[in-house]
Amino acid sequence: MQDIQRPEPTAPAFFDRGEMDLIYADNAATTPVLPEVLDEMMPYFSEEFGNAASAYSLANKSRVAISRARESVARLIGAQPEEIFFTSGGTESDNWALRGAVNMRKDLGYRAHIVTSAIEHPAILRTCEEMQARKEADITYIPVDEDGVVSLKEVFDGIGPDTVLVSVMHSNNEIGTLEPVEEIAKAVAQARESRGSNAYFHTDAVQSVGHIPISVTKSGIDMLSASAHKFGGPKGIGFLYIRKGIPMRGLMRGGAQERGRRPGTENVPAIVGLGCAARLAAAQLEDRIKKEISLRDRLISRVLSEIPGSILNGPSGLRIPGNASFCFDGINGETLLMLMDNAGICASSGSACSTGALEPSHVLKAIGRTDLQASGSVRLSLSYRNTEGEIDRIAEVMKEKIEDLRKIGGR
Repeated sequence: MQDIQRPEPTAPAFFDRGEMDLIYADNAATTPVLPEVLDEMMPYFSEEFGNAASAYSLANKSRVAISRARESVARLIGAQPEEIFFTSGGTESDNWALRGAVNMRKDLGYRAHIVTSAIEHPAILRTCEEMQARKEADITYIPVDEDGVVSLKEVFDGIGPDTVLVSVMHSNNEIGTLEPVEEIAKAVAQARESRGSNAYFHTDAVQSVGHIPISVTKSGIDMLSASAHKFGGPKGIGFLYIRKGIPMRGLMRGGAQERGRRPGTENVPAIVGLGCAARLAAAQLEDRIKKEISLRDRLISRVLSEIPGSILNGPSGLRIPGNASFCFDGINGETLLMLMDNAGICASSGSACSTGALEPSHVLKAIGRTDLQASGSVRLSLSYRNTEGEIDRIAEVMKEKIEDLRKIGGR
């Protein structure tokens, strides 16, 4: 039979960028694997391919590599190595924290209760919704103010005798708000002491780990979720920190990996990559933060001063260093993003997990934005790898495209 020659697929002319340089400003969605990380991972795909569960010396090299990575991750967040459990990423870690806490209560024959915020990542919210629908747990959702900050009083008041977990994210993935995590942890600890509560505190720190300093010990955090691809590591690997002494069992059944709590053959190359990314972040954190804040503030200043009808989402100060989220009057955010993409700029209308969703962002609705305002949202998440020239290019393109859209009715 003669082979059929198929033409190579080509992008529509509208998206043809020619020789234009790409400006990447969607680091909250994912980051490129750093060269040092890739270099350290490569041997474990081929030469050092041993299964860490085996007994021979080749396997021992994998075990040593996993141990080293665990130590690096623990140092990054101020934990002990034995408190770090490798997972497939933030979503699995969040699910484990929620379902594991509920199972602890269920094991005792009681109905569980969880307190969380209205602006959590879907990995938290959808899991809570499912557990409530199946009558596995009761859920209390704490509202936020106009900056996206939860009320400490409402968190404390929401903790009852059946509460097994308070889960509030460390920083918001859409608007960058830093939550008062240390104060929330103290409120949970106070409830344990004063009310005899059995509640623990979990935080989804996927957007924070590797970007700002974190100490789970100093902050009083009981459980913490993170994902490598948000700070220069590979996709498909993350971890859940579980404070020593918390009787959390795993969600799956299988082998004895991860001290019997998370079975399955270890993804050694990815774990090695996570460990390397953690070491780099720890060593470079101060310089990265300084650079990202400078770039973020430059962009925010230009957008708010040069583009009429622009609103900054989230607080002006207490936000993740690289996050700049806006709503623009009279335009459709998705259309603006396509025009920015055509100009070589990668950005987002919110969380990458919500791309294609028809409903307005639950985060923007929670901070008081109308459906119309939310439809005109754009999130830019910057990196220390960006330059001032790129920031100025982003501001100029946004200004030009928004003006064009408003002339033709915004859509």
